[in-house]
Amino acid sequence: MKITKAVVTVAGRGQRALPLQTLIDRDGAEKSVLGILIEEVQRAGVEEIGLVVRSGDEGALTAVAGNHAAHLHFIPQPEPLGYGHALLCARDFVADMPFLHLVGDHIYVSRGDEGCARQLVQIAAQEECTVSAVQATREHLLPYFGVVGGRPLPNRAHLYRVDTVMEKPTPTEAEQQLIVPGLRAGHYLCFFGMHVLTPGVMEILGRLLAAAQTPNRVTLSQALHELAQGEQVLALAKQDWRYDLGARYGLMTAQMALALHGRDRDQVLTQLLELLAGQQSGNS
Repeated sequence: MKITKAVVTVAGRGQRALPLQTLIDRDGAEKSVLGILIEEVQRAGVEEIGLVVRSGDEGALTAVAGNHAAHLHFIPQPEPLGYGHALLCARDFVADMPFLHLVGDHIYVSRGDEGCARQLVQIAAQEECTVSAVQATREHLLPYFGVVGGRPLPNRAHLYRVDTVMEKPTPTEAEQQLIVPGLRAGHYLCFFGMHVLTPGVMEILGRLLAAAQTPNRVTLSQALHELAQGEQVLALAKQDWRYDLGARYGLMTAQMALALHGRDRDQVLTQLLELLAGQQSGNS
């Protein structure tokens, strides 16, 4: 199974402006959030990228993409009908092929130089199935994520066979249905914000949306749960970091993470110490 296309959703309310923001990347260069996401996709060996956008945003996104703009295909979401609908808008773009999917309001920081998506793409190609990146996450953060339940694969580090997927479960629901052997108490496997999805996901989303009275409530979690009842779906536990740019102080936190894992780390730490020392002296 070869993954040649990626879909990045950037059409959501409160999400549209985030890819236009500027950060200093780990290499010390000034880049847009969109540019950083495009490079993440390219490090995974994927060049053709579909952006699901609100009509009218194409010009601004093209401008911040810079030299990467030639790799972009704009996919309009005519109405703001939610995440599941936004993803389904890319059905013609991906055709009947598996594809990498990233959400456009997250920044990913890897422990190494390869990027967070590369290993995900490699495992999906080897196993020929849908694979979602997940991360062990504390219970109090469950309202922000889709969560998977399942069991570890024998002799396969950090890989799990998924049998249940729930969107933003309560702690009680998670305790009853999403316990994964081997995780610390009070921790669950929450979505990392990137997936490799097979065409079956699009078929299920289409069916769910056709039957839904409120389309904006149809989620990827619902489609993945149904998919996992009929075919193998895996979860890859990531040891990297993800940062939600739409959260309070999200852009600042992402910028600090990039700086503290980049070439300017010592300079940034020095400036932070000077800032803290200045505050202490001002309060004394």
